[in-house]
Order: sequence, then C-alpha cells, then structure tokens
Amino acid sequence: MTAPVFVVDNLPGGPEFVLDGPEGRHAVSVKRLTAGEDVVLTDGRGHWADGVVRAAEGKDRLVVALGTVCEEPAPAPRITVVQALPKGDRGEVAVETMTETGVDAIVPWDASRCVTRWKGDRGLKSLAKWRTTAREAGKQSRRVRFPEVSGAMTTKEVAALLAGADFAGVLHEDWDTPGAPLATAELPVRGSIVLVVGPEGGVSPQELAAFADAGAPPYRLGPSVLRTSTAGTAAAALLMGRTGRWG
Repeated sequence: MTAPVFVVDNLPGGPEFVLDGPEGRHAVSVKRLTAGEDVVLTDGRGHWADGVVRAAEGKDRLVVALGTVCEEPAPAPRITVVQALPKGDRGEVAVETMTETGVDAIVPWDASRCVTRWKGDRGLKSLAKWRTTAREAGKQSRRVRFPEVSGAMTTKEVAALLAGADFAGVLHEDWDTPGAPLATAELPVRGSIVLVVGPEGGVSPQELAAFADAGAPPYRLGPSVLRTSTAGTAAAALLMGRTGRWG
C-alpha cells in the first residue's frame, strides 16, 4: 500500500513540518497515523515530499520528518475533458473518476441541452463541489498534481479552447453525424488534447457545427451508449493507454 497523501499550501524546505488543521485532523483522528509511518505531502501542483511521522499530538497535529522536496513533471500530452453539466451528483462522480484516471483539466460546460444550470450561488456551490471532489480524489488516487477545474464555459468559450488544442474532438454519434472511432484517431505525442463530453440529451447540431469549425470533429468510443458521467472517464482511459501515459 502506498503512503497516504496530504495537501499543504506550501511545502517547507526544513527537515520537519507540523501538519495541522483539517489535514492534520484527518491524519490523526481518521487515519490514526502513528510514529514511524510513511506519508506524502504535496501542494497538488506537482511539488511533493516523502515524510515519516515523528509524533501525533492531540487530535489534529502530526509532526513529520520531511525528505527532499521534488517536482513531478507535467504529463504529456496534457488531457482536458470538457464535461457538460449532468443532473444531480453525477457531476461529482464524473470528476472523481476522471481524476482517478489521470485527467489534467476538467472544464464544466453549460451546453444548450443541459437540464442543470449553474447560476448565482448555486453555480458557485456546484463549482466548489467539483473542485473539492478533484482534490479529494487526487489524494485518494495518490496524485501529486491534481486536475484543474475551471469555471463553467459557454459554447463559444469551449470552441476557442478547442481551436488551440493539438487534438480536439467531440464524443458524439448519431445517424446524421457518424463519428470516427477514437481508438484509431491520430494523437499527438506532446501538446494538448481536448475532448468534449455532451449532456444526456446530446450535443446540438449548432454546437457540433461550432466545434467542427474549431477543428473538433465527432468521435465515437464503441457500440454502446455511455452516460455523460462515465463517457469522459472511458475516453480518458483510452487516451492514457494510446499516448503511453499508462504504461
């Protein structure tokens, strides 16, 4: 079992660090870590250090002896998934599983056929949930570089993002718009990959046209139809294998 990961804002350069606050409470009161156990501290932006617990104090303080601070290189190619807003808690499910798979960035998309709308305080709360989910899933999956979760984008903003990618595509297929298999698409070795996942009602013809104009044609995963909350994870796993990031 690999060492548990805890998040700190800034990794210190000294040989000892006191982990307190919510992370310290989780380490002491939930994980019940004791002297001699291994931990990893990270800022979630690629910087990390191995540590060994020296002592657990009270209910929320862990004294850690730290090793050298290292930086994990940014993976290549960078994989971004544009996720249309699902209903209920399926958005957090999508973020959790895409984070575990290794996605580098997640973009909430306010597609025309989305039932859910992020407006006002509700939108801010929903975005905060997505970001918290990415952080917790990053820790659980032992990542030290967590995915970035941007604010919700409009179709116009997504099109601009697609236009700047080295490879861009939309997961979509119907009788009128047949998609090529993503499994055989030519992918870059470096640079960026951006993939769009539509809502349960599908991507509208107008959105498909806008994305095609931006250089993102439709692609399909396989013969079965996946829900919006699982399609991004399945596609990310395929891309991880084909680009050599899983290997």
